[in-house]
Amino acid sequence: MADLSIYAGLFAVALIAATIFPLQSEALLVGLLLAGGHPAWLLVAVASVGNVIGSTVNWWLGRSIERFRERRWFPIKPAALDRAARWYHRYGRWTLLLSWTPVIGDPLTMIAGVMREPLVSFLIIVTIAKTGRYVAIAALVLR
Repeated sequence: MADLSIYAGLFAVALIAATIFPLQSEALLVGLLLAGGHPAWLLVAVASVGNVIGSTVNWWLGRSIERFRERRWFPIKPAALDRAARWYHRYGRWTLLLSWTPVIGDPLTMIAGVMREPLVSFLIIVTIAKTGRYVAIAALVLR
């Protein structure tokens, strides 16, 4: 039962960390890797799935929020959203390979939703980026 709660906790932290909430799933992963007792591949897989699902929440919010763009309470100014849209159109879906980076990664996944990036290509690219980050962290910790 304790193992299940460890994996569930890592999943939840990774999911929430991929949204706008400031959590560090990498720190938890490193701690669990250093503690030992759990297969590294399984920890990486759980963190990756949680983080990709969190990014998918951002994508869905981006697709949904566009209709509120002209409302006074809308949190993003129209000029900033237009600038982000131009940037996304210029560099395209491959910018999602940066979805693992702090500060810009989470907004990129939301902008992908606003820009109507197809879910399949979104999931493939974001999964590569997010899983690659966790694999690199695990490799550094366990070398």
